[in-house]
Amino acid sequence: MPPIRIPRSVRIIGTGITPLNPRSSSQISPTILMQQALRFALDNAGVGLKDLNGLIAVPSLADTHFMEAHYLATQIGMLPGKSKIVRTMDTGGAGPVTGLLEAKRMIMHEGADLVAVVAGDAVKNLSGEEFLKRADQTCNHPEAELKSPVIPSGYDRVAQYQMKNFGITREQLASCSALMSIMASRHPSALTRVPRTIDQILNARHVAPVTSVLECARRADGGAAILLASSNFIEQKGLARDKGVVVIGGGEASGPLFPPKNISDMSEEMFSCEEAAGVAYDEAQVGPRDIDFFGLYDCFPICLIRAVEAVGLAPKGHGGSFIEERYHQIVEGLKKDPNGFKPQDVFPINTHGGLLAFGAPWEVPAMYNIVEAVEQLTHSAGPHRQVRNARRALVYGNGGIFSASAVAILGSGKY
Repeated sequence: MPPIRIPRSVRIIGTGITPLNPRSSSQISPTILMQQALRFALDNAGVGLKDLNGLIAVPSLADTHFMEAHYLATQIGMLPGKSKIVRTMDTGGAGPVTGLLEAKRMIMHEGADLVAVVAGDAVKNLSGEEFLKRADQTCNHPEAELKSPVIPSGYDRVAQYQMKNFGITREQLASCSALMSIMASRHPSALTRVPRTIDQILNARHVAPVTSVLECARRADGGAAILLASSNFIEQKGLARDKGVVVIGGGEASGPLFPPKNISDMSEEMFSCEEAAGVAYDEAQVGPRDIDFFGLYDCFPICLIRAVEAVGLAPKGHGGSFIEERYHQIVEGLKKDPNGFKPQDVFPINTHGGLLAFGAPWEVPAMYNIVEAVEQLTHSAGPHRQVRNARRALVYGNGGIFSASAVAILGSGKY
């Protein structure tokens, strides 16, 4: 057997996303959404299913399968087959970024040439009662003593910890959702079409003491896929050498599945994004100032606030004020010049609207961070969202209740 030829680089050469909440939603399934997204990504890259020798899938909530990736690979006819590497990634919402990093490892060290990372779910298609039941089961544990809805209650507990120990305010939390709604209103595929105000968010029905329904990730149906290829594959296929986006660094870290029941027992040890970001920066040999676009996980406001601190955009304890100040700056800018002002010049973060406003099909959304990063780095995001001279991007996925963190740093094709 000939030795594995180590590629010089690994690139994202194709992306695909399905529409959110498709009209045929009553018949849609996570597997169908995954297949559609994969087909879109293959078409986008100009390659075929037969070229795939690696597949990574993220589990769904609406229709879970044992060994999700093997199930999908069998459904699409990729298996049975020789020299195929198929894996399921179960790190919650961090799954797509974990999958991206695993795909890079498969290409660099296991001989794969073209790997697809796929995620899809149809949680909007579940009844509210059924969705709540399944979601509660994921992080429910007697030691946590979290009230239903369990996941919002867990993040709410962390928000209260942050308010007590770092002085963030209720208005700063609400400004996260308000700012994301502005970003989403400028994306043609986002669910949120009209920006929200801080007052609207604060006065909405509360699902936990310091969390309103407008501060929860927007439940949706949808799927997304990315294709990663070796430099060898790109050359063999005669594709442009600078095609796609380079994966230049990555890092992962872990925390407990749920927070302690008493806020006084919480500590910084339970948070893992800082460690993952540090590893990614070290591998890529860059720092926060070298990043032009950030795709940060924001299932709840406290997640976004912690993220901007973890990746080095704001000092510890100042993430809330960082976001609130930029929200008001953007509101004023749009008021003075609604056609010419560009929010991304002030806040080059989640220009698609994130989980809070774009849409969140369970564990798919970090894939949207990746897709948006690719559009930014290929300068195809359009005039309403494009970050000027974007050359590098950081994407972050978070699973559980700050339980899994995966960070990847991407560079433009000419990087």
